[in-house]
Amino acid sequence: MAQRVDHEQRRNRIADALTRIAVDRGLDDVGLREIAGEAEVSLGQLQHYFRSKDELLLFALRRVGELATQRVGERLASDGPTTPYLLIRTTLREMLPLDPQSRSGLLVHVAFLSRAVHDEELRTITRDGTRPLAALFAGQLHRAAEARALTPGRDPDTEAELLVCLAEGLANYVLLDVHDPGTAMALMDRHLDALFTATARA
Repeated sequence: MAQRVDHEQRRNRIADALTRIAVDRGLDDVGLREIAGEAEVSLGQLQHYFRSKDELLLFALRRVGELATQRVGERLASDGPTTPYLLIRTTLREMLPLDPQSRSGLLVHVAFLSRAVHDEELRTITRDGTRPLAALFAGQLHRAAEARALTPGRDPDTEAELLVCLAEGLANYVLLDVHDPGTAMALMDRHLDALFTATARA
């Protein structure tokens, strides 16, 4: 009897191979054949699932996002009751390259961005991809404002956009060794300290 192929598992295996290459040496000059070799599949098998490098890169980006979301959920579950401050801080922490998992995910994100700059379709996907995160932050900040957990005078929607921008900028600075991970997290915490009341952070 022919062995049944788990197609989702194989897609993930190929995406994970791309991620490993992104971490080791970047993706600029890497072709599908090299990615197939890393994944230990044939080029034909890879192209059965992904017609182009961009299609594979987009899948890998979504996969690392799902894994990051899973890690955030696991951390929150272990920390007890979830508050807006805790949820936002935990999510922001995952966006910074503070450990091998988050660093590899960020490197895939950077590789995607470098291609999106010159591709309108990829640029649209990237732009649309920021909206759910900003909406998540805005919803939590509105919740905090209703509970008087935000510093007076802060607009939740504006602050949500600022948090996304701050995390993206700090993440890139860590990759470039402008800041070490500890400094980046300290700067993030300084911003959150100014945004939330002391009671909300307790």
